[in-house]
Amino acid sequence: MKGLNVDEIDDTKELLLMGSMRTNLNYYPKCPNPEFTVGVGRHSDVSTLTILLQDEIGGLFVRENEGDNWIHVPPIKGSLVINVGDALQIMSNGRYRSVEHRVVANGSNNRISVPIFVNPRPVDVIGPLPELIASGEKPIYKQVLYSDYVKHFFRKAHDGKKTVGFAEL
Repeated sequence: MKGLNVDEIDDTKELLLMGSMRTNLNYYPKCPNPEFTVGVGRHSDVSTLTILLQDEIGGLFVRENEGDNWIHVPPIKGSLVINVGDALQIMSNGRYRSVEHRVVANGSNNRISVPIFVNPRPVDVIGPLPELIASGEKPIYKQVLYSDYVKHFFRKAHDGKKTVGFAEL
């Protein structure tokens, strides 16, 4: 937060950053023809942060910045994967970028992952943090109701990072 000129996280800021949380349990059964199947299509999360516990099977890939290459995120026993989500990209005015990722099917093993999505509340308005704008930074995102952003995302799910354009000025 200090990199975003935020010196103190009061109750209001805490609710904006992490006012709601959701946990999913994702089960991907083994697939006899994984080359014809998508586990989860390419997307970035709508969250502020996503905390992911994945099993030892693997299958999570992140897209290289500004490229077409996909990089496998090898599972490390006992570790967590932390992804920046779209909400933090918008609130940081693009200083922190959400991670485009996907999950590929596995031909020999079932896969389980447990993501915890840390989000603003549906009633919150997200946009560049006031501290960034007060320091003279030009906003590249508008103020949007978080629930509107989420609705837009689910209308365009698995469309890469195109959904973040909804909040661009």
